[in-house]
Amino acid sequence: MEHNHSSSPHQPDPLIPPPPTAHPHQHAAASACANCGGPTSYPSPPPSCNPSYIPIRAPAVNLPPANTKETIIRTPVPQSQQVLPLPPPYQFQAPTKRIQSQIDIDRFHSSDACQNFLGFLVSLSESIRSHKLSDPCHVSSEVSALVLVIQNLISYADEIPPAPQSSRYGNVAYRTWHERMCSGAEAFMIQFLPEELRWATVELVPYFTDSFGNAIRIDYGTGHETNFAAWLYCLARLGIVKENDYQALVARVFVKYLELMRKLQMTYNLEPAGSHGVWGLDDYHFLPFIFGSSQLIDHKYMKPKSIHNQDILENFSNEYMYLSCIAFIKKVKKGLFAEHSPMLDDISGVPNWNKVNSGLLKMYKIEVLQKVPIMQHFLFGSIIRWE
Repeated sequence: MEHNHSSSPHQPDPLIPPPPTAHPHQHAAASACANCGGPTSYPSPPPSCNPSYIPIRAPAVNLPPANTKETIIRTPVPQSQQVLPLPPPYQFQAPTKRIQSQIDIDRFHSSDACQNFLGFLVSLSESIRSHKLSDPCHVSSEVSALVLVIQNLISYADEIPPAPQSSRYGNVAYRTWHERMCSGAEAFMIQFLPEELRWATVELVPYFTDSFGNAIRIDYGTGHETNFAAWLYCLARLGIVKENDYQALVARVFVKYLELMRKLQMTYNLEPAGSHGVWGLDDYHFLPFIFGSSQLIDHKYMKPKSIHNQDILENFSNEYMYLSCIAFIKKVKKGLFAEHSPMLDDISGVPNWNKVNSGLLKMYKIEVLQKVPIMQHFLFGSIIRWE
């Protein structure tokens, strides 16, 4: 891949994926430009940890192209928006996939639907700003019902043990869990939908069931996480959850969802769906880093570099999502943090959490919502319209 070496390089931004260097398991080394030291070609990816695993689709996020850094730098920080209420008469329909190419991605990003969905995520981030998870917040009966739904799914994992098998990834017992989740999805929705919105289940259930990974590939990634956010957005558009519920949506519902997904990852060894590998932010998640960095904005003592303090991780990860994510990564990955998570290590050098949060919002828009292999699985119906 060609890139322009004539202009002077920008100062490195810790929130931009660095150009990949040769991994110990890679056989081809990348050549460097004599002017700027940047790579002129990218090495081949490392072999799969599981020789028996055959990828069914291309990775959701490839190694960053040469212009990714420039794109993220030029991207404005996404701003919060009020959720647009869905006007009656309702015409609920089974949502379908509509994105197949970069042209479709561009069309989606120019739409009100995309802008409002992204604005909703920014609003969620702002709702938890400078708040601990245990801080008191408004918890409506609808939010309590959502938490109970996810708690039930956690109990399913307790009742369905992993099957004995030798392969590292993809325990087949996950398919039993997934089937049970799908079979109960409509009943879950009816618990909190008012009578006049009962038939919205035809549209809500597909977002919900796509939020917890893929039963065929036994994998999970940021696309599934985005489906969960889309499910919450649909509930907001229907008026099931309101703006005064946002803090609880993050501190109660999303935190419970994160607990469920970690349990599924550990119990059934879910394959990361299209991970960046060593150059990714995280193998499975993105949103908890956005919400978690917002929590820490203006904190008197904890700075981005505090992730390297083990005492802070042990004492505060139950209150701050970002620290919880770092602690979990250190639990499941061995070796030096800077080697297995160089992106997060670089971010720890950013001077304040406000800059971390705005940078992650821009990165989420570019690295998740503008990637065809991720968004080709995104669904469109009457609530999130394909315009």
